[in-house]
Amino acid sequence: MGNLANCRRCGKLFVNVGKNICPTCVQDIEEEYTRCAEYLRENKLVNIYDLSDETEVPVKQISQFIREGRISIAGNPNLAYPCEACGTLIREGRLCNKCSERLNKGIKQVLEEKIAEEDVQKGGYYQLGNKKDKK
Repeated sequence: MGNLANCRRCGKLFVNVGKNICPTCVQDIEEEYTRCAEYLRENKLVNIYDLSDETEVPVKQISQFIREGRISIAGNPNLAYPCEACGTLIREGRLCNKCSERLNKGIKQVLEEKIAEEDVQKGGYYQLGNKKDKK
């Protein structure tokens, strides 16, 4: 038995059986998918913004269809979706190369700082990425 929840798409209260989206929105999403798929069959060179304008389906939802594999970009050479950080159009993943590199660099920096902090707490010191022992 599901719990009562608010639909993450429309906000209406419904009995959640695991999708976090009410049945009405599930049906709406399926109709949006059908409109996109039918339009793409006839318009292989469309980009995501034109697809959104022509089908009245939000870019965010089209991006979700692509990430879920429901819409293939393989046969649609101009179809790409926005990077979740900066909006640059990409054809795979969630982040463009630039944002991915920036994120990885930030993670590396945080990890190095954490290692340095732990090293200092153990009585040593940390310098330029190299562990040094106190003498």
